[in-house]
Amino acid sequence: MLNRWQTGPVLNASALDQLVYQSRLVGEEESLVLWGGGNNSVKEPALDLLGQPVEVMYIKGSGSDMKSIVPAQYPAVRLDWVRPLFERDEMSDEEMVAYLARCLMDPASPRPSIETLLHGFLPHRAILHTHTDAILSLTNTVGRKETVRECFGDRVALVPYHLPGFKLSKAVGLAAQQNPDAKALILMNHGLITWGSDPQEAYDSHIKLVTEAEEFVKAKRNTRFPAADVPAPPHPAVEPETIAPILRGLLSADKPVILEFDDSPETLEFLNRPDLATATQVGPATPDHLLYTKRFPLVVELLETEPEGIHNNLAQALGRYATAYQEYFAANAKSGETMLDTLPRIVLIPGVGMWTLGKDARAARIVADIYRHTIRIIADAQTLGGFATLSDADAFNAEYWPLELYKLTLLPKEKDLARRIALVTGAASGIGRAIARRLAQEGAHVIVTDLNGDGAEMVAAEIRQNNGLNRAISFKLDVTNQEQVEAAFKAACRTYGGLDILVSNAGIAPVGAIDKLQLREWDLSLAINTTGHFLVTRATLDILKKQGIGGSLIYNATKNVTAPGKDFGAYSVAKAAEAQLCRIVAIEGGEFGIRANMLNPDAIFEGSSLWSEDLKAKRAAAYGISVQELPNFYRQRNLLKVEVTAEDVAEAALFLAGPRSAKTTGAMIPIDGGVKEAFPR
Repeated sequence: MLNRWQTGPVLNASALDQLVYQSRLVGEEESLVLWGGGNNSVKEPALDLLGQPVEVMYIKGSGSDMKSIVPAQYPAVRLDWVRPLFERDEMSDEEMVAYLARCLMDPASPRPSIETLLHGFLPHRAILHTHTDAILSLTNTVGRKETVRECFGDRVALVPYHLPGFKLSKAVGLAAQQNPDAKALILMNHGLITWGSDPQEAYDSHIKLVTEAEEFVKAKRNTRFPAADVPAPPHPAVEPETIAPILRGLLSADKPVILEFDDSPETLEFLNRPDLATATQVGPATPDHLLYTKRFPLVVELLETEPEGIHNNLAQALGRYATAYQEYFAANAKSGETMLDTLPRIVLIPGVGMWTLGKDARAARIVADIYRHTIRIIADAQTLGGFATLSDADAFNAEYWPLELYKLTLLPKEKDLARRIALVTGAASGIGRAIARRLAQEGAHVIVTDLNGDGAEMVAAEIRQNNGLNRAISFKLDVTNQEQVEAAFKAACRTYGGLDILVSNAGIAPVGAIDKLQLREWDLSLAINTTGHFLVTRATLDILKKQGIGGSLIYNATKNVTAPGKDFGAYSVAKAAEAQLCRIVAIEGGEFGIRANMLNPDAIFEGSSLWSEDLKAKRAAAYGISVQELPNFYRQRNLLKVEVTAEDVAEAALFLAGPRSAKTTGAMIPIDGGVKEAFPR
C-alpha cells in the first residue's frame, strides 16, 4: 500500500489538524475503511473551564466519515476522567455512553466514538484503528492465530474478538501492558491498531504493516480467485433489467427498497466459484460489516426465464431465507428482544450479478461497497486455509447490539417519497424541471429525461448536489423513439431496481388554424403529445406490474383539454387524447394498485422551453394583444388573478405522486388560477 503522507500540507500544523489530515488519507483508501468505519485520536494538553491544565484526547466523533471529517467532528474528552475506568471490571454500554458524555470538554461536542475508552486506555499519544482488508484476510481464517503469527511473528499483540465497548477496551489496554514491545495490536475479526508519537508515525506504521499483510497474502495465492477457470454453471439468459423489478417488488412487500446492481468482472468471477453456496454462508468479515450487510447474502440459482417463473423462483428463495433467519433469531434471542426484518441485504445470482438493497441509493451503495470488499477478503482467506468468522452467538449479539438498535430510534421520519423512484420526461426545463426537483426534495430518486440531454444532466447534477449520492441520473430521451424509451426504462431498473412514479410531461405546442396547419405539424403534435405519452406509459406499466406494489402515473395535460383555444387545434386534440389515455390507464391499472391522474396547468411562462418567443407571438396575435401584454392577459383572465408558476404545478404533482392521494385515480387537477371555461366537467 502506498504511503501518501506529505509533510507540506501539515508543516507546522496543530496535532488536531494533523489528525484530520491523517483521517482524510485513510478515508480515501477503501481497503482501509469504508463508510464511517475506523477511528483515530491524539492526546494533547489543554486548559479546563477554570483555566487549569488537563490532558485531553481528540477522538473521532460517532458517525463521522474519515474521508470528509473536519476538526469540529473531533470531540475532546478529559483523560484524567477516562483513565481511572481501566481499574473497573465491567461497565455496561449505557453506563459508558452516559459517562463519556460527562467527560467532554465541550458538552455541545459530537458524541465521541464508541471506542473512546480503547484509545484512552492505550498509553500512546496518537492512535489509528482501521478495518483493513489485508488484516481481515489474516484474522478471518480457520487458523487465524497461526496465520497472523506466520505473517508478523511476535511483533504484534493479538486481542480476541469482543464487541466494541468496555470489555474490548480493557482487553486492548491489558494487551498493550502485557506486550510493551509490540508494534501494533490486531483485533480478531475486527482490524488493526497502530500508534506513534504523532499522527504521522501512527499512519506510517499502519501502512507498513498493511503492506506486509498484502504481500504475505499475495505470496500465498497463485490467482485472486482459484476457481476462475471453472466454467460457470448453466443459467438462464435473462437480462438484469427483467429480474430487477420482480426482485424489488418481492423485497418491497413491507416497505419499498432501492436496489444497486453490480455485474463487474470481479463480482461475476466470484459468483462463478464452485464453493459459492458455502463460502458466502460463513458470515461477515467484521461486526461493523454485519450491521449493513446482515449475516449472509441470499444466493439464488435462477431456473426460469419468463417473468412468472422468475417471480416464483425468487419468492421461494426469499421464503427459505426468511425461515432460516427466524430460526436463527429463535435460537439466539433473549427475552424481550424483537426480531428485525427478515430480508437479505444482498442477493447473488450466478451468471447475472449482485443486487444490494437499502432505504436509498446511498444505503444500497454502502452495502455493495462493503460486500465487494468482503468478496476479496473471502477469496484471500480461502487461500490461507479457509474463511472463518463470527460464531452464531457473536453475530447475533453484534446484529442486536442495543447501542445500534437505539440509533434506529433516533432516525428522522422518512419523507413522503422516500424509497420511491420517479421518471420525469421533458425535465430539462420549465414544469418538468420543477417537478423533478420537488419530488427529489421529498425523498424520491429521479430519472431526469429530456431531448436536451445536457440540460437533463444539469438538473440531475443539481439534485445529486442537494439531495445526496446517486439520487438522480439523466437520460437523453426522444419520447417518440421506442428504442430510446425502452433504454431509459431499462436504465431505471438497472440503476435503482424499478420505478414507482411516472411524470409524463414532454410536449410541444404547434400553433395554427386548422385550415392553415401543415400535416407535418399535426403529425408531430400527435407523435409527441399523444404517442410519446403512450410509449412511456406502456414501459411504466410493464415495470409496475412486474413489481406488484402499485404505482402512480401523472400526466401533464393542459387547460386546453377542457377549454381548447383558438389556433391551438393540433395541441388541443393531441392533449385531449393524452387525457383519455390517462383515464384508460386508471381503468386498467386499478386492479394492480396503479393510479393515473392528470394536471391541467395554464400559461407557465418562466423557465419554459414550451413557451418559445415564436409561440408567445402567435398566441398574442390570436388574442389581439402584444407579446408584452400576454402574461398579464393570462393572469387577469383567471378568477384568482394570479400568476401560475412551474413550482405550483410541481406541488400538485407531488400530491398525486405520494401517499396523500393514495385513493385518487382518474382525476384532473387544474392549476390555472381558476379559468372558469376550463372547469372539469
